[in-house]
Amino acid sequence: MNKTLAPSAEHTPAQRRLNALLTYPIGVIPLPYFIGIALIVFCSAHFGYLPKTMIGGLAVIMTMGVFFGQLGQRLPLLKEIGGGAILCLLLPSVLVFHGFFGSATLDATKMLMKDANFLYFVIASLVVGSILGMNRFILVQGMMRMFVPLVAGTLAAIAAGILVGVLFGYSVHHTFFYIIVPIIGGGIGEGILPLSLAYAHILGGSPEQYVAQLVPAAVVGNIVAIICAGALARLAGKRPQLSGDGMLIRAREENDKFNEQADDEAIDFRYMGAGVLLICTFFVLGGLLEKLVHIPGPVMMIVVAVLFKYLRVLPTHLEKGSKQFYKLVSTAFIWPVMIGLGMLYVPLESVMGVFSIGYVLVCASVVLAMTLAGFLIGNLLKMYPIESAIVTCCHSGLGGTGDVAILSACNRMGLMPFAQISTRLGGAATVIGATLLLGLFN
Repeated sequence: MNKTLAPSAEHTPAQRRLNALLTYPIGVIPLPYFIGIALIVFCSAHFGYLPKTMIGGLAVIMTMGVFFGQLGQRLPLLKEIGGGAILCLLLPSVLVFHGFFGSATLDATKMLMKDANFLYFVIASLVVGSILGMNRFILVQGMMRMFVPLVAGTLAAIAAGILVGVLFGYSVHHTFFYIIVPIIGGGIGEGILPLSLAYAHILGGSPEQYVAQLVPAAVVGNIVAIICAGALARLAGKRPQLSGDGMLIRAREENDKFNEQADDEAIDFRYMGAGVLLICTFFVLGGLLEKLVHIPGPVMMIVVAVLFKYLRVLPTHLEKGSKQFYKLVSTAFIWPVMIGLGMLYVPLESVMGVFSIGYVLVCASVVLAMTLAGFLIGNLLKMYPIESAIVTCCHSGLGGTGDVAILSACNRMGLMPFAQISTRLGGAATVIGATLLLGLFN
């Protein structure tokens, strides 16, 4: 007996839409599961039961990071200029400003990001892991070649910033010491805070009042740098001959000769665990060397990691373990860390207090001039212009915080070692130079 079968429900348009909704991924988590996770975290925070521990802090920043990061990557226009980084950095700051987060949420995040210093752990993992996992030839050649565009970019940034500042009625003194220097000073912890102490010592007053004056320029400059990085990534898509797709130097033959084959072997968690230990040891060693040579610990961490890589001190399997952990961190923790930074390190009220068209244009001119100089000089030195511009642009970032945001905006986290040297060494030189100049003119 023949029967006409009814169309299967799963093939109806309504069922297909429902299936699409149920399987829609937030990151890699299906939507219903993500909603469940978010509700659990929200209710725990709302009723004051969120643990004031690393677990509570991670629950907050990872839930928001997964959502805002994906949102920024999918919104029109924003997705073309590093929208994930911008949303993850700015939206939490806006929400904190308007009192959206309760004390339980802020306390848990503060415990993770500040008390436990999760930020430095992430930065150390990115820097050490990427250095030890890099091709040795590319690392050495890149380190040697990036100093020229960095110096040229710094000089161009100072000249452009002063010119635009004068055009908008700012004095040369104010433009240089309160706008340009905080942008290229190496971030808040390594730049703004030492500068505020120096300014207070030389000019009088309390360091806090100078922090409030210096932070807005650094924040606005970092936002412009993120946008520049996103725009450069878009340019790379249109003009691939200008980009090394994450490689800094133009050396195709040498790359083919020295470049290691992609690591397709299965992850060995024992070696990854050893890589974590190595990363922590390099960070601790940098702090010890800081006491001896009076150079910032993060800078010494980079120097030691480069020396170990150059001299081939470590066995290959330990380098691979560090690289594998670096890949884990760069894949899973970038957006969440940006959330924590936006909640705790980006004071929206300070930015709004000095916000004006002229102020923003001065900040933008500093970053744009530096980026353009890196683009032009890098091309002359046989580096890929886009990668050279991005690395030089990182000099205007908020330290390791800014480097993460800038490189994530252009999807070039492999440039982290060069970005850190641009930020750390360039920032340290800026702080020292600005302090000496301020002492001479006052």
